[in-house]
Amino acid sequence: MKRIILALLSIFSLCAHAQDVEQVLPFALNAPKHEVRGVWLTTLWGLDWPKTRGTGSAVAEKQKADLCSILDELSRDGINTVFLQTRVRGTVIYPSKIEPWDACFTGTEGKAPSYDPLAFAIEECHKRGMELHAWVVTLPMGKTQSAKTVRAMRLIRHEGAYYMDPTRPETAYYIANVCREIVTNYDVDGIHFDYIRYPEHFARKRQNPALITHIVEESNKAIKALKPWVRFSCSPIGKAGDLARQSAKGWSAEAVGQEAVKWLRTGLMDMLCPMMYFKGDIFFPFAADWQERSPERGIVAPGMGIYFLSPQEKNWPLEEVTRELSFLRHMGLGGAVYFRERFLADNVKGLRTWLRNQYYTAPALLPPMEAAGEAEKPHLIGTSWDGTQGIIRVTGGSRYVLYASESDTIDITDASNIVKIVYADSDKSHPTDIRYDMLSARAFSLRFAVTALDRYGHESELVMVEPQR
Repeated sequence: MKRIILALLSIFSLCAHAQDVEQVLPFALNAPKHEVRGVWLTTLWGLDWPKTRGTGSAVAEKQKADLCSILDELSRDGINTVFLQTRVRGTVIYPSKIEPWDACFTGTEGKAPSYDPLAFAIEECHKRGMELHAWVVTLPMGKTQSAKTVRAMRLIRHEGAYYMDPTRPETAYYIANVCREIVTNYDVDGIHFDYIRYPEHFARKRQNPALITHIVEESNKAIKALKPWVRFSCSPIGKAGDLARQSAKGWSAEAVGQEAVKWLRTGLMDMLCPMMYFKGDIFFPFAADWQERSPERGIVAPGMGIYFLSPQEKNWPLEEVTRELSFLRHMGLGGAVYFRERFLADNVKGLRTWLRNQYYTAPALLPPMEAAGEAEKPHLIGTSWDGTQGIIRVTGGSRYVLYASESDTIDITDASNIVKIVYADSDKSHPTDIRYDMLSARAFSLRFAVTALDRYGHESELVMVEPQR
């Protein structure tokens, strides 16, 4: 409760300067080294990607080029985690033995594109030092389904749409098998559950939270048995439950059968991204409540409804979002995730500009997962150059962090010293080349250091590197 009181005092300070973004910038300065900076990349109807549908190599190359352009811009934004919609509505964006292709790539459900979009997206995210988490929509199955599918999967109909039935044990095992297929075949960094709850207006007497938790349990077992470092997360309703002095008004995680806090506390989930698409006196106390309820383990990185900035939506002023982001960082929450990519791409109200210039002024690593172990220092093979590019060749890690400083000693706790994050080859059979700009290194007399990250995000001690001159 003390934490909530302190949070509310901060809210009063923020609201006192509601029209002046500069007043909240002190909370946004000194960006932490570890912070989730995520974005939901929607494939449903091609809302974010792909914008072009069809078959043939020309369409495929256009889709690939568009994704690379999106990722380049997200990298410049400081984004370190891409939640790519991988299971859409009982359809998927990869060659599956369980479910058909979604229509977003070819225009026809069940028809495959000429490449594997999920594999391509993972590779391109890793090239840019970003994690890719497979976003899995769990229970919704869309408004249209064949009679054969409805019978075979025993789908339920609710308010004009089909859903998988959470009361049936088969549902938990089915979704776990989808997770197992993804984790087995792809080098994803995370699995992210969406809509892991009962539908809106579903009769309260028919809800049993234990059945939703059972789905989470089975999927957790499937994921962690194969790759325990894959981060398992979900996006619950933005209010955990009622507050002592403020009602959730019937719309909370507790009200739709989501035992989200329990999932985090017991280790069933590694991260929660509650959909906090609210403003002002609704956002701040419920954000503080998530912080108060969350345990020492796990991460809470609230989802931000940046689409409300759009004049076609609620036309929020930019200050509404900048205050909220500044508050989250001030409170020490684990970061933020943006819904959705298009509204960053459109730079609505100047949000992208603000993030780049004032909020995400240095790269950030994701917080390490709760797992035993310690990363070993990378093995430095040597240095070389390619034109104006210096090359540091290393082995021994899953990822590497390159640091630079004008000082003789490099403080790796200071995020401003991070230059880039570099993924190793997935099979680790070859050394990894870390490239940097030799001209900048010479101009500023930079010193370099490299650390290694293991798959859980634990960081090794640094290894100093003498740059090419």
